[in-house]
Amino acid sequence: MGWLSDVLRRNSELEWMFDLDLTYETSHRAYLKKMALETCINFIGRTISQSDFRFMKGGKRQYNDWHYLLNVRPNTDQSAADFWQKFIHRLICENEVLVILTDNNDLLIADSFTRMEYAVYPDIFKDVTVKDYTFQRAFRMDEVIYITYNNEKLTEFMDGMFSDFADLFSRMIETSMRANQIRGIVSIDSTQSLNQDNQTKLQKFIDKLFNAFKNNPVAIVPKLKGFEYDEVSNGSNNGKSIDELTKLKKSLIDDVANILGIPNALIHGELSDYETSIKAYVKFCIGPLVKKIEDELNAKLIAKKDYLNGSRVEVKGVTEKDLIDHAEAVDKLVASGAFTRNEVRELFGVERSDNQALDEFVITKNYQSAGAVEGGENK
Repeated sequence: MGWLSDVLRRNSELEWMFDLDLTYETSHRAYLKKMALETCINFIGRTISQSDFRFMKGGKRQYNDWHYLLNVRPNTDQSAADFWQKFIHRLICENEVLVILTDNNDLLIADSFTRMEYAVYPDIFKDVTVKDYTFQRAFRMDEVIYITYNNEKLTEFMDGMFSDFADLFSRMIETSMRANQIRGIVSIDSTQSLNQDNQTKLQKFIDKLFNAFKNNPVAIVPKLKGFEYDEVSNGSNNGKSIDELTKLKKSLIDDVANILGIPNALIHGELSDYETSIKAYVKFCIGPLVKKIEDELNAKLIAKKDYLNGSRVEVKGVTEKDLIDHAEAVDKLVASGAFTRNEVRELFGVERSDNQALDEFVITKNYQSAGAVEGGENK
């Protein structure tokens, strides 16, 4: 900077021209991360919140306190739909979720806790905090509902990718704004020295002048002798289009959806491949998640002896096929004698009927064994 400092000292006006702040801070665009995560996680949360949790015994549904807690009102502040959406959000974001049962028989999702792991004895959960209240007691593993999702937190796993996408997105916005910026040059014929006071007055006048151009539909300004404005760029240059920015955001959502097992066409509402996407979504995303929830509820809410005697917790309403859309398949299953009508009802998430006739196999088509088929002429 030695030679440049010498030049600036010889010309004070030139020094003022180079007195610029060239540093800037690039926004990290934190909303990109929030948008991608919330879009995908809420999609799964809304699906699970439609589940019907059933306590089954001997093939018949039991209506008890657990039915009310899981399907209607888990606690005083949440409905069942809100509870399960928060449950899924915490499970996927934090890789784990802890639900405790209070002395008032409320199911609460813990905001934070400390897990003490043991090799032989049940793990212990301490410092369990819900909202602003921390429980003084400890909870054993067999007293809580605790599920893990994967091997690490999704948010931590995605931080590196989000950082790169944020930098790229910021640069695309800056390029677009710069390309569409209106730029002008002001020429001043002045015999006065541009000291600090004159510079400030001149800058205020220029700001006032161009604010009139920017803010008013009709702007009339005085024409001053020795004051000329030349427009270098009128903002009509083509920068990054909004489509390119949208594609970048869509690509980020696609990456998160792929990790969670959500078909990209489904998350974006594309209907061209809807049926195939739904099948893949249920089989590879919702199915395993429902299985985790079912296993945990069966292990914690039903004793081993009762489970072996046929008691179950079943999660219905998500993975079952629509009965009306598959009416023809239902008819074939029953008509071929492969399933009883009660078994078909269970396949489609409907409870068994007490009518014993529905437990009988019915064949309505002329099926017979291959060996019974005769053909040709008798010789």
